[in-house]
Amino acid sequence: MSDKRRAVVVDTTAFIAGFDAYNTYDEVYSIPEIERELMRGSMAKTRLEMAIKSGRLKIREPTSKAIREAESASKEMGDFQSLSEADIKIIALAIQLRDEGYEPRIITDDFSIQNVAKKLSLEYASITTHGIKYHLKWILYCPACRKTYPPDYKFENCENCGTKLKRKPLSKALIRGSKGQNKKEFGKLKLSEGGDERGP
Repeated sequence: MSDKRRAVVVDTTAFIAGFDAYNTYDEVYSIPEIERELMRGSMAKTRLEMAIKSGRLKIREPTSKAIREAESASKEMGDFQSLSEADIKIIALAIQLRDEGYEPRIITDDFSIQNVAKKLSLEYASITTHGIKYHLKWILYCPACRKTYPPDYKFENCENCGTKLKRKPLSKALIRGSKGQNKKEFGKLKLSEGGDERGP
């Protein structure tokens, strides 16, 4: 058994889905943006505020180095445009905690976060979904003239005809245990777990 400290990094979707910071023995972390993303007066916001006030949930800002690493991985996979700044910071905080010696897991129902986490060999778990079935690498394309662009292309519109770009999978790999068998009890919540095991 590993003697590393264990931590979970929680995003907004996890709190909306019912995550309770008191239902795990792991250290619980998130980013400052989570306080602004939850609606005032909601049960999710109440759980968040109680967890912060009690010290059960620790709020941290990830380092610039970790943010750059998260951005680089998301661009490589073609998920960058689907992720908000807060999403990138969630991934970055998990990277930072891993670098500090933790065994971190991201708790999120966001498929793009899960896809990038898989690329970075970070563990992740879902609450209300089974998590991603395939590890996808995306490519951008123009639906009008069919011109393709690399996943880290910086603009939203086609340089040829000006049409808004869309994305489609360039490659995909089935993730083992992605058919619903990979369920783990996380406190009182059932979570689908994805780890750093590569697909076939």
